Amino acid sequence: MGKGPGLYSDIGKKARDLLYKDYQSDHKFTVTTYTSNGMAITSTGTKKGDFFLADVSTKLKNKNITTDIKVDTKSNLLTTITVDEPAPGLKTIFSFVVPDQKSGKVELQYLHEYAGISTSIGLTASPIVNFSGVAGNNMVSFGTDLSFDTATGNFTKCNGGISFSTSDLVASLTLNEKGDTLTAAYYHTVSPLTNTAVGAELTHSFSSNENTLTIGTQHALDPLTTVKARVNNYGKATALIQHEWRPRSLFTISGEVDTTAIEKSAKVGLALALKP
Repeated sequence: MGKGPGLYSDIGKKARDLLYKDYQSDHKFTVTTYTSNGMAITSTGTKKGDFFLADVSTKLKNKNITTDIKVDTKSNLLTTITVDEPAPGLKTIFSFVVPDQKSGKVELQYLHEYAGISTSIGLTASPIVNFSGVAGNNMVSFGTDLSFDTATGNFTKCNGGISFSTSDLVASLTLNEKGDTLTAAYYHTVSPLTNTAVGAELTHSFSSNENTLTIGTQHALDPLTTVKARVNNYGKATALIQHEWRPRSLFTISGEVDTTAIEKSAKVGLALALKP
């Protein structure tokens, strides 16, 4: 476990990664190459039904400054500049999208042994201000995530959560959507040698009085091959197998079937990531 409570986004992250990360219902192809000066160039193509989306991004790191530039098929240019630790524990992130003149944002992150703070403000005349903070340690922590729209004078986001961690277990409880959604998440490491773990997430919506339960597991067949599976209370079962066929190059195939309507075709996704 890392030192300190981390950021608010880390609350429940292990369970979310187990249940949702790497699952793919589309066809995705990613290639990363490196230039002689250390610049990383990544090209990504994704086929979503009859649509094809693509983007090209570059990443260049110079000392403690990292510059990311991404261009997509809609001619949007996303630029992110990250300054890592201009002071101990501090990170500064500046981002904007061209041609969206209202997309500029400055974010500050600060990590401490007993606290994690992230605050951002939009670079507009009436910006949206976001603040999230976590207090505690690497065992027990609690925090909040707030967004305030200065144009309307309203809070657009008001979340809170608590997390409990041990060497092999992580449990969290979060209240989101301005108090409308309560989510309990659980992650347990069964065997570190085979990367075997189980996880669950239960979400209750107070406005619709609906519950959603998702449970999942992962297991490493060998050091290069991992399988994952999940199922929810609506009968949707999903599984994937991911193989690292060469260092940092991954091939992932996943499928989803609705067990309540077997006659429907299963969804199959493919992802190929190549890194030399």
